[in-house]
Amino acid sequence: MLKTPYRHHTVRRQRPRLAAVAAIAATLALTAAGCSGKANDDDAAEGDGGGSELRVGDGVTATTVPLGVLTDMTGVYATLGKSVTQAQQLYFDRFNADGGVCGRTVELTVRDHGYDPQKAVSAYTELEPEVLGFPQFIGSPYVAAVKDRIDGQDKGLVIPQAWSATLLGSENIRQIGATYDMEMINAVDFLVRQGAVGKGDRIGHVYFEGDYGENALAGSEYAAEAAGLTVVGKKIKATDQDMTAQVTSLAKAEVSAVLMSAGPRQSASLAGVAAASGLDVPIVGSNPTFAPQLLETAAGPALLKNFHVSTSTLPIGSPEPGPAELAAAYEKEYPGELLDTGVIAGWSAADLFGEALQRACKAKNLTREGVTEALLSIDSMDTGFGITHDFSDPAEPSTRESLILRPDAEAKGGMVVAEEAFTATAAADYAVAGAEG
Repeated sequence: MLKTPYRHHTVRRQRPRLAAVAAIAATLALTAAGCSGKANDDDAAEGDGGGSELRVGDGVTATTVPLGVLTDMTGVYATLGKSVTQAQQLYFDRFNADGGVCGRTVELTVRDHGYDPQKAVSAYTELEPEVLGFPQFIGSPYVAAVKDRIDGQDKGLVIPQAWSATLLGSENIRQIGATYDMEMINAVDFLVRQGAVGKGDRIGHVYFEGDYGENALAGSEYAAEAAGLTVVGKKIKATDQDMTAQVTSLAKAEVSAVLMSAGPRQSASLAGVAAASGLDVPIVGSNPTFAPQLLETAAGPALLKNFHVSTSTLPIGSPEPGPAELAAAYEKEYPGELLDTGVIAGWSAADLFGEALQRACKAKNLTREGVTEALLSIDSMDTGFGITHDFSDPAEPSTRESLILRPDAEAKGGMVVAEEAFTATAAADYAVAGAEG
Protein backbone atom coordinates (compact mmCIF):
# COMPACT_ATOMS: atom_id res chain seq x y z
CA MET A 1 0.00 0.00 0.00
CA LEU A 2 1.30 3.43 -0.91
CA LYS A 3 1.94 5.65 2.06
CA THR A 4 2.58 9.33 2.57
CA PRO A 5 5.29 10.59 4.89
CA TYR A 6 4.63 9.52 8.43
CA ARG A 7 2.72 11.88 10.66
CA HIS A 8 4.98 13.78 12.99
CA HIS A 9 4.67 16.58 15.52
CA THR A 10 8.29 17.56 15.71
CA VAL A 11 10.34 18.41 12.65
CA ARG A 12 13.81 17.68 13.97
CA ARG A 13 14.64 14.36 12.36
CA GLN A 14 17.55 11.99 12.75
CA ARG A 15 17.36 10.74 9.16
CA PRO A 16 16.12 12.07 5.81
CA ARG A 17 12.37 12.41 5.48
CA LEU A 18 12.19 9.77 2.76
CA ALA A 19 13.30 6.45 4.22
CA ALA A 20 13.16 2.99 2.72
CA VAL A 21 10.68 0.74 4.48
CA ALA A 22 10.83 -2.90 3.32
CA ALA A 23 11.34 -3.21 -0.52
CA ILE A 24 10.81 0.38 -1.62
CA ALA A 25 10.87 -0.54 -5.28
CA ALA A 26 7.73 -2.58 -4.72
CA THR A 27 5.95 -0.52 -2.10
CA LEU A 28 7.17 3.07 -2.65
CA ALA A 29 6.66 3.63 1.07
CA LEU A 30 7.73 7.26 1.48
CA THR A 31 8.23 7.98 5.15
CA ALA A 32 9.67 10.41 7.62
CA ALA A 33 11.88 8.42 9.95
CA GLY A 34 11.58 8.23 13.70
CA CYS A 35 7.80 8.81 13.94
CA SER A 36 4.70 6.64 13.88
CA GLY A 37 3.40 5.74 10.45
CA LYS A 38 -0.21 6.33 11.46
CA ALA A 39 -2.03 9.30 12.89
CA ASN A 40 -2.09 9.23 16.66
CA ASP A 41 -5.29 9.08 18.69
CA ASP A 42 -5.62 12.86 18.81
CA ASP A 43 -5.30 13.03 15.04
CA ALA A 44 -7.95 10.34 14.66
CA ALA A 45 -10.35 12.37 16.78
CA GLU A 46 -9.69 15.41 14.62
CA GLY A 47 -10.11 13.28 11.51
CA ASP A 48 -13.86 13.16 12.03
CA GLY A 49 -13.97 16.95 12.02
CA GLY A 50 -13.08 17.51 15.65
CA GLY A 51 -16.63 18.55 16.47
CA SER A 52 -17.45 22.22 16.84
CA GLU A 53 -13.96 22.90 18.16
CA LEU A 54 -12.32 22.65 14.74
CA ARG A 55 -12.18 25.99 12.91
CA VAL A 56 -12.15 25.83 9.10
CA GLY A 57 -12.42 28.35 6.33
CA ASP A 58 -11.46 29.54 2.84
CA GLY A 59 -12.78 26.68 0.74
CA VAL A 60 -12.30 23.92 3.32
CA THR A 61 -15.31 21.58 3.36
CA ALA A 62 -16.22 18.58 5.45
CA THR A 63 -14.31 16.39 2.99
CA THR A 64 -11.69 18.48 1.17
CA VAL A 65 -8.91 21.03 1.62
CA PRO A 66 -8.44 22.91 -1.68
CA LEU A 67 -4.99 24.25 -2.58
CA GLY A 68 -3.91 26.28 -5.60
CA VAL A 69 -0.96 25.70 -7.94
CA LEU A 70 0.26 28.61 -10.07
CA THR A 71 2.84 27.19 -12.42
CA ASP A 72 4.63 27.62 -15.74
CA MET A 73 3.94 24.77 -18.17
CA THR A 74 4.45 26.69 -21.41
CA GLY A 75 6.92 29.53 -20.74
CA VAL A 76 10.59 29.96 -19.89
CA TYR A 77 10.35 27.53 -16.93
CA ALA A 78 8.02 24.99 -18.53
CA THR A 79 10.23 22.02 -17.70
CA LEU A 80 10.59 23.12 -14.08
CA GLY A 81 6.87 23.79 -13.76
CA LYS A 82 5.92 20.35 -14.99
CA SER A 83 8.32 18.61 -12.60
CA VAL A 84 7.28 20.71 -9.61
CA THR A 85 3.60 20.12 -10.28
CA GLN A 86 3.89 16.37 -10.81
CA ALA A 87 6.02 16.00 -7.66
CA GLN A 88 3.36 17.83 -5.67
CA GLN A 89 0.62 15.65 -7.10
CA LEU A 90 2.70 12.62 -6.13
CA TYR A 91 3.10 13.93 -2.58
CA PHE A 92 -0.55 14.74 -2.00
CA ASP A 93 -1.71 11.45 -3.54
CA ARG A 94 0.23 9.71 -0.80
CA PHE A 95 -0.78 12.26 1.81
CA ASN A 96 -4.44 11.57 1.03
CA ALA A 97 -3.95 7.80 0.88
CA ASP A 98 -2.52 7.98 4.39
CA GLY A 99 -5.58 9.75 5.76
CA GLY A 100 -5.22 13.35 4.62
CA VAL A 101 -5.69 16.04 7.26
CA CYS A 102 -8.49 16.28 9.80
CA GLY A 103 -10.37 13.59 7.88
CA ARG A 104 -10.18 15.59 4.66
CA THR A 105 -8.33 15.05 1.39
CA VAL A 106 -6.21 17.73 -0.25
CA GLU A 107 -7.24 18.75 -3.76
CA LEU A 108 -4.91 20.68 -6.08
CA THR A 109 -6.25 23.11 -8.70
CA VAL A 110 -3.56 23.88 -11.29
CA ARG A 111 -3.28 27.01 -13.43
CA ASP A 112 -0.56 27.53 -16.06
CA HIS A 113 0.47 31.19 -16.32
CA GLY A 114 3.22 30.55 -18.91
CA TYR A 115 5.53 32.96 -17.05
CA ASP A 116 3.34 35.83 -18.21
CA PRO A 117 2.71 38.59 -15.64
CA GLN A 118 -0.90 39.28 -16.58
CA LYS A 119 -1.79 35.58 -16.63
CA ALA A 120 -0.03 34.99 -13.31
CA VAL A 121 -1.86 37.76 -11.48
CA SER A 122 -5.18 36.80 -13.09
CA ALA A 123 -4.73 33.16 -12.09
CA TYR A 124 -3.98 34.17 -8.51
CA THR A 125 -7.05 36.43 -8.45
CA GLU A 126 -9.21 33.61 -9.78
CA LEU A 127 -8.05 30.91 -7.36
CA GLU A 128 -7.40 32.89 -4.19
CA PRO A 129 -11.02 33.02 -2.94
CA GLU A 130 -11.45 29.27 -3.48
CA VAL A 131 -8.36 27.80 -1.81
CA LEU A 132 -6.71 27.64 1.59
CA GLY A 133 -3.26 28.46 0.18
CA PHE A 134 -0.67 27.81 -2.52
CA PRO A 135 2.12 25.21 -2.28
CA GLN A 136 3.38 26.46 -5.65
CA PHE A 137 3.73 29.88 -7.26
CA ILE A 138 6.49 30.12 -9.86
CA GLY A 139 8.03 33.53 -10.58
CA SER A 140 9.45 36.05 -8.10
CA PRO A 141 8.06 39.08 -9.96
CA TYR A 142 4.55 37.64 -9.96
CA VAL A 143 4.56 36.73 -6.28
CA ALA A 144 5.90 40.23 -5.57
CA ALA A 145 3.05 41.72 -7.62
CA VAL A 146 0.44 40.26 -5.25
CA LYS A 147 2.51 40.37 -2.05
CA ASP A 148 0.58 43.32 -0.61
CA ARG A 149 -2.70 41.49 -1.23
CA ILE A 150 -1.38 38.31 0.38
CA ASP A 151 -0.19 40.18 3.46
CA GLY A 152 -3.05 42.67 3.59
CA GLN A 153 -6.35 40.86 3.20
CA ASP A 154 -5.80 37.38 1.72
CA LYS A 155 -3.51 35.87 4.40
CA GLY A 156 -3.19 32.51 2.61
CA LEU A 157 0.12 30.65 2.92
CA VAL A 158 2.17 30.79 -0.30
CA ILE A 159 5.30 28.67 -0.82
CA PRO A 160 6.81 30.06 -4.03
CA GLN A 161 9.30 28.39 -6.32
CA ALA A 162 11.09 31.73 -6.30
CA TRP A 163 13.86 32.91 -4.03
CA SER A 164 14.00 36.70 -4.10
CA ALA A 165 14.87 38.37 -0.82
CA THR A 166 12.22 41.00 -1.53
CA LEU A 167 9.65 38.35 -0.61
CA LEU A 168 11.05 38.11 2.92
CA GLY A 169 9.35 39.86 5.81
CA SER A 170 6.00 38.21 5.11
CA GLU A 171 4.53 35.65 7.50
CA ASN A 172 2.43 34.30 4.65
CA ILE A 173 5.13 33.83 1.97
CA ARG A 174 7.86 31.34 2.86
CA GLN A 175 10.61 30.23 0.52
CA ILE A 176 12.59 27.03 0.97
CA GLY A 177 16.29 27.74 0.60
CA ALA A 178 18.78 30.56 0.33
CA THR A 179 17.63 33.69 -1.46
CA TYR A 180 19.10 34.66 -4.83
CA ASP A 181 21.44 37.24 -3.32
CA MET A 182 22.70 34.67 -0.80
CA GLU A 183 23.24 32.11 -3.57
CA MET A 184 25.43 34.55 -5.47
CA ILE A 185 27.44 35.50 -2.38
CA ASN A 186 28.20 31.83 -1.86
CA ALA A 187 28.92 31.44 -5.59
CA VAL A 188 31.54 34.21 -5.50
CA ASP A 189 33.08 32.66 -2.41
CA PHE A 190 33.30 29.32 -4.26
CA LEU A 191 35.04 30.97 -7.22
CA VAL A 192 37.54 32.73 -4.95
CA ARG A 193 38.36 29.56 -3.02
CA GLN A 194 38.78 27.63 -6.27
CA GLY A 195 41.30 30.21 -7.44
CA ALA A 196 39.17 31.10 -10.46
CA VAL A 197 39.08 34.79 -9.48
CA GLY A 198 41.23 36.99 -7.29
CA LYS A 199 41.50 40.54 -6.06
CA GLY A 200 41.30 43.03 -8.92
CA ASP A 201 39.50 40.64 -11.32
CA ARG A 202 36.21 41.29 -13.07
CA ILE A 203 33.21 38.96 -12.87
CA GLY A 204 30.39 39.13 -15.39
CA HIS A 205 26.80 38.75 -14.21
CA VAL A 206 24.06 38.13 -16.76
CA TYR A 207 20.68 38.53 -15.09
CA PHE A 208 16.97 38.84 -15.82
CA GLU A 209 15.46 42.25 -15.36
CA GLY A 210 13.09 42.43 -12.41
CA ASP A 211 12.89 40.86 -8.99
CA TYR A 212 14.87 37.66 -9.58
CA GLY A 213 17.88 39.00 -11.44
CA GLU A 214 18.22 42.24 -9.56
CA ASN A 215 18.19 40.52 -6.19
CA ALA A 216 20.88 38.12 -7.43
CA LEU A 217 22.92 41.10 -8.65
CA ALA A 218 22.72 42.69 -5.20
CA GLY A 219 24.37 39.58 -3.81
CA SER A 220 27.13 39.39 -6.40
CA GLU A 221 27.98 43.06 -5.97
CA TYR A 222 28.13 42.71 -2.20
CA ALA A 223 30.39 39.65 -2.40
CA ALA A 224 32.56 41.23 -5.08
CA GLU A 225 33.18 44.33 -3.00
CA ALA A 226 34.17 42.20 -0.02
CA ALA A 227 36.60 40.19 -2.18
CA GLY A 228 38.08 43.14 -4.09
CA LEU A 229 36.39 42.19 -7.36
CA THR A 230 34.36 44.17 -9.89
CA VAL A 231 31.01 43.02 -11.29
CA VAL A 232 30.22 43.69 -14.94
CA GLY A 233 26.44 43.40 -15.06
CA LYS A 234 24.43 42.57 -18.17
CA LYS A 235 20.65 42.88 -17.81
CA ILE A 236 18.47 40.80 -20.16
CA LYS A 237 14.79 40.06 -20.62
CA ALA A 238 13.14 36.67 -20.15
CA THR A 239 12.42 36.68 -23.89
CA ASP A 240 16.12 37.15 -24.80
CA GLN A 241 17.60 33.81 -25.84
CA ASP A 242 20.75 34.66 -27.84
CA MET A 243 23.57 35.69 -25.52
CA THR A 244 26.05 36.61 -28.27
CA ALA A 245 26.01 40.33 -27.48
CA GLN A 246 26.47 39.70 -23.77
CA VAL A 247 29.36 37.28 -24.29
CA THR A 248 31.07 39.68 -26.70
CA SER A 249 30.82 42.51 -24.19
CA LEU A 250 32.05 40.38 -21.29
CA ALA A 251 34.99 39.14 -23.34
CA LYS A 252 35.98 42.74 -24.08
CA ALA A 253 35.76 43.46 -20.35
CA GLU A 254 38.17 40.53 -19.78
CA VAL A 255 36.06 38.89 -17.11
CA SER A 256 37.57 35.93 -15.24
CA ALA A 257 34.21 34.27 -14.52
CA VAL A 258 30.51 34.75 -15.23
CA LEU A 259 27.50 34.52 -12.92
CA MET A 260 24.13 33.67 -14.45
CA SER A 261 20.70 34.53 -13.05
CA ALA A 262 18.28 33.74 -15.86
CA GLY A 263 16.68 30.63 -17.34
CA PRO A 264 18.03 27.38 -18.79
CA ARG A 265 17.82 28.55 -22.39
CA GLN A 266 19.94 31.59 -21.61
CA SER A 267 22.46 29.39 -19.77
CA ALA A 268 22.84 27.13 -22.80
CA SER A 269 23.30 30.06 -25.14
CA LEU A 270 25.80 31.80 -22.88
CA ALA A 271 27.92 28.68 -22.32
CA GLY A 272 27.83 27.69 -25.98
CA VAL A 273 28.64 31.14 -27.35
CA ALA A 274 31.39 31.65 -24.75
CA ALA A 275 33.05 28.37 -25.74
CA ALA A 276 32.82 29.15 -29.43
CA SER A 277 34.29 32.63 -28.98
CA GLY A 278 37.15 31.57 -26.74
CA LEU A 279 35.80 32.92 -23.45
CA ASP A 280 36.88 29.87 -21.47
CA VAL A 281 35.89 30.87 -17.94
CA PRO A 282 33.81 29.27 -15.17
CA ILE A 283 30.09 30.04 -15.08
CA VAL A 284 28.02 29.75 -11.89
CA GLY A 285 24.25 30.01 -12.12
CA SER A 286 21.44 30.69 -9.69
CA ASN A 287 19.34 27.62 -8.92
CA PRO A 288 16.77 28.03 -11.78
CA THR A 289 19.43 28.23 -14.53
CA PHE A 290 19.86 24.58 -15.48
CA ALA A 291 17.81 21.78 -17.02
CA PRO A 292 19.27 18.36 -17.89
CA GLN A 293 18.03 18.52 -21.50
CA LEU A 294 20.69 21.18 -22.08
CA LEU A 295 23.34 18.48 -22.01
CA GLU A 296 21.87 17.04 -25.22
CA THR A 297 22.23 20.33 -27.08
CA ALA A 298 25.26 21.78 -28.86
CA ALA A 299 26.04 23.63 -25.63
CA GLY A 300 26.37 20.37 -23.69
CA PRO A 301 30.19 20.09 -23.80
CA ALA A 302 30.63 23.70 -22.69
CA LEU A 303 28.20 23.22 -19.80
CA LEU A 304 29.99 20.05 -18.70
CA LYS A 305 33.31 21.86 -18.72
CA ASN A 306 32.50 25.22 -17.16
CA PHE A 307 29.01 25.39 -15.61
CA HIS A 308 28.06 25.16 -11.93
CA VAL A 309 24.89 25.94 -9.97
CA SER A 310 24.52 27.45 -6.49
CA THR A 311 21.48 25.95 -4.77
CA SER A 312 20.09 24.79 -1.41
CA THR A 313 19.31 21.19 -2.26
CA LEU A 314 21.01 17.99 -3.26
CA PRO A 315 20.47 17.01 -6.91
CA ILE A 316 17.78 14.46 -7.71
CA GLY A 317 20.52 12.10 -8.89
CA SER A 318 22.28 12.07 -5.52
CA PRO A 319 22.78 8.61 -3.99
CA GLU A 320 21.66 9.97 -0.60
CA PRO A 321 18.42 8.30 0.64
CA GLY A 322 16.15 11.30 0.22
CA PRO A 323 16.81 12.07 -3.46
CA ALA A 324 17.32 8.43 -4.42
CA GLU A 325 14.01 7.26 -2.98
CA LEU A 326 12.09 10.24 -4.32
CA ALA A 327 13.58 9.63 -7.77
CA ALA A 328 12.46 5.99 -7.65
CA ALA A 329 8.93 6.98 -6.60
CA TYR A 330 8.71 9.68 -9.27
CA GLU A 331 9.96 7.40 -12.03
CA LYS A 332 7.40 4.77 -11.12
CA GLU A 333 4.56 7.30 -11.02
CA TYR A 334 5.65 9.14 -14.18
CA PRO A 335 7.60 6.64 -16.31
CA GLY A 336 9.71 8.25 -19.00
CA GLU A 337 9.38 11.75 -17.55
CA LEU A 338 12.44 13.93 -17.05
CA LEU A 339 14.07 14.03 -13.63
CA ASP A 340 15.37 17.43 -12.57
CA THR A 341 15.69 19.68 -9.52
CA GLY A 342 12.04 20.65 -9.90
CA VAL A 343 11.07 17.24 -8.53
CA ILE A 344 12.79 17.99 -5.22
CA ALA A 345 11.54 21.59 -5.19
CA GLY A 346 7.96 20.49 -5.70
CA TRP A 347 8.09 17.67 -3.17
CA SER A 348 9.78 19.86 -0.54
CA ALA A 349 7.17 22.61 -0.85
CA ALA A 350 4.32 20.10 -0.67
CA ASP A 351 5.98 18.45 2.32
CA LEU A 352 6.29 21.77 4.14
CA PHE A 353 2.67 22.67 3.38
CA GLY A 354 1.56 19.22 4.47
CA GLU A 355 3.43 19.59 7.77
CA ALA A 356 1.80 22.99 8.35
CA LEU A 357 -1.64 21.47 7.63
CA GLN A 358 -1.08 18.68 10.15
CA ARG A 359 0.05 21.10 12.83
CA ALA A 360 -2.92 23.37 12.13
CA CYS A 361 -5.23 20.37 12.40
CA LYS A 362 -3.71 19.40 15.73
CA ALA A 363 -4.32 22.98 16.93
CA LYS A 364 -7.92 22.69 15.65
CA ASN A 365 -7.44 25.75 13.45
CA LEU A 366 -7.63 24.72 9.79
CA THR A 367 -7.90 28.32 8.59
CA ARG A 368 -5.42 30.46 6.67
CA GLU A 369 -4.27 32.08 9.88
CA GLY A 370 -3.98 28.69 11.56
CA VAL A 371 -1.85 27.24 8.77
CA THR A 372 0.50 30.24 8.77
CA GLU A 373 0.83 30.09 12.55
CA ALA A 374 1.64 26.40 12.27
CA LEU A 375 4.34 27.01 9.70
CA LEU A 376 6.00 29.65 11.87
CA SER A 377 6.37 27.00 14.59
CA ILE A 378 8.71 24.97 12.35
CA ASP A 379 12.24 25.95 13.36
CA SER A 380 14.24 22.88 12.31
CA MET A 381 13.11 20.87 9.29
CA ASP A 382 15.42 18.38 7.63
CA THR A 383 13.60 17.51 4.42
CA GLY A 384 16.22 14.91 3.52
CA PHE A 385 17.78 16.90 0.70
CA GLY A 386 21.00 18.18 2.24
CA ILE A 387 20.12 21.20 4.39
CA THR A 388 18.09 21.83 7.55
CA HIS A 389 15.65 24.75 7.30
CA ASP A 390 14.22 27.21 9.84
CA PHE A 391 10.88 28.84 8.97
CA SER A 392 10.25 30.62 12.25
CA ASP A 393 11.59 34.08 11.29
CA PRO A 394 9.80 35.66 8.29
CA ALA A 395 12.62 38.21 7.87
CA GLU A 396 15.23 35.50 7.34
CA PRO A 397 15.68 32.94 4.55
CA SER A 398 15.16 29.37 5.72
CA THR A 399 18.92 28.85 5.30
CA ARG A 400 22.05 30.75 4.29
CA GLU A 401 23.75 27.60 3.06
CA SER A 402 24.37 26.60 -0.55
CA LEU A 403 25.64 23.52 -2.27
CA ILE A 404 27.55 23.83 -5.54
CA LEU A 405 26.43 21.40 -8.24
CA ARG A 406 27.97 20.65 -11.61
CA PRO A 407 26.52 19.01 -14.73
CA ASP A 408 27.19 15.31 -15.27
CA ALA A 409 25.81 13.55 -18.33
CA GLU A 410 25.82 10.18 -16.55
CA ALA A 411 23.83 11.28 -13.49
CA LYS A 412 20.06 11.17 -13.09
CA GLY A 413 18.87 14.73 -13.46
CA GLY A 414 22.17 15.69 -15.05
CA MET A 415 23.86 17.09 -11.94
CA VAL A 416 26.17 15.98 -9.13
CA VAL A 417 27.55 17.68 -6.03
CA ALA A 418 30.76 19.64 -6.58
CA GLU A 419 30.84 21.05 -3.05
CA GLU A 420 28.79 20.15 0.02
CA ALA A 421 26.64 22.70 1.85
CA PHE A 422 28.50 25.75 3.18
CA THR A 423 27.90 29.36 4.19
CA ALA A 424 30.43 31.94 3.05
CA THR A 425 31.67 34.35 5.70
CA ALA A 426 30.21 37.19 3.65
CA ALA A 427 26.85 35.39 3.51
CA ALA A 428 26.78 34.90 7.28
CA ASP A 429 27.35 38.63 7.80
CA TYR A 430 25.01 39.83 5.05
CA ALA A 431 21.89 41.86 5.85
CA VAL A 432 19.39 40.28 3.47
CA ALA A 433 18.05 42.80 0.97
CA GLY A 434 14.34 43.53 1.02
CA ALA A 435 13.52 41.99 4.37
CA GLU A 436 11.04 43.86 6.48
CA GLY A 437 11.76 42.98 10.12
